[in-house]
Amino acid sequence: MLTIGLALHTYPLSRLLIQSSKLSLTYAVNIFRSIPNPTIFLFNTLISSVTNHHSEHTHVAFSLYNQILFHNNTTLRPNSFTFPSLFKACASDAWLHYGQPLHTHVFKFLEPTSDRFVPASLVNFYAKCGKLNQCRYLFNQICEPDLAMWNTLLAAYTRNASFEDADVSLDVLHGFNEMQESQIRPNEVTFVALIGACSNLGVLSQGMWAHAYVLRDNIVVNRFVGTALVDMYSKCGCVNLAYQVFDKMPERDTFCYNAMIGGFAAHGHGHQALELYENMKPKGLVPDSATIVVTLFACSHVGLVEEGCEIFESMKEVHGIEPKLEHYGCLVDLLGRAGRLNEAEKTVQKMPMKPNAILWRALLGAARLHGNIEVG
Repeated sequence: MLTIGLALHTYPLSRLLIQSSKLSLTYAVNIFRSIPNPTIFLFNTLISSVTNHHSEHTHVAFSLYNQILFHNNTTLRPNSFTFPSLFKACASDAWLHYGQPLHTHVFKFLEPTSDRFVPASLVNFYAKCGKLNQCRYLFNQICEPDLAMWNTLLAAYTRNASFEDADVSLDVLHGFNEMQESQIRPNEVTFVALIGACSNLGVLSQGMWAHAYVLRDNIVVNRFVGTALVDMYSKCGCVNLAYQVFDKMPERDTFCYNAMIGGFAAHGHGHQALELYENMKPKGLVPDSATIVVTLFACSHVGLVEEGCEIFESMKEVHGIEPKLEHYGCLVDLLGRAGRLNEAEKTVQKMPMKPNAILWRALLGAARLHGNIEVG
């Protein structure tokens, strides 16, 4: 490219930056530095490549943005393709606080009639921050939001919902009705959010209606929709229906197994939960931190003490997972329920982190249950 002069042309340079950044960010940056007067198109290309393929180097994207702001070329200004990549970078926890100052730059550099890419990226950013009022306000500014925008909004509500705050989950149901009125056909992403809201609210009838809608419209029950359905039926008390969905899924991942094991555990089916846990390895799936928690919980509630202790020991030795406070909590509960109070007490004393009130309460409850005044 250098020899035949292509290195002086914007489009071939942009392709080179995209491909080289996938292989070596340092090499891509060196190429960029060798360009005498890079256009905003080239700046945007490299910023986008950094945020898509090198999220650990977000500082490089913002360094490039600073170069745009302080470049000698007065015609070089950020445009509507600059900000979406930067807002995507701001969605990581370490960079969240840069998002709102960056929002002010949108007002400074872009006209109000800007395309929908920037508003969409802003909705995504505020959704990640959990600022649902700002998220909805910005969403309302978009004329005729498309399916992707509706999915972003509904997913934001579902992600920030909880059992204590039913209003947020209700907003998902209301939003879905609005979307239906707009004649926009939902897809798998929509139903993950909708079924998740039904799960948080514990509304079985609406969850079953959503499931029927999925089947009626031949929407693919992928592992995300399937996991949402398993979780919803489990939380609504229909563990048999949850397992039917789980059993018919064409592919399952660790999250799906976690939902089903958790469902069995919550309803006292510890043996089935343990069986599922054992089935993960032949399927090529590796248990994660959440898998261990729900499996230990299942063992605790049906008295599978030795099995639970083996699973706890295998965390670090077999799976390379460092036990956290919640894992120690499950182990203390497991030993305490079985009457092995001395072992439970030693576990609390030998923990590498400071035990919280929940652990002490589990130990105290076990002492009360077994009438051990000394430990109590």
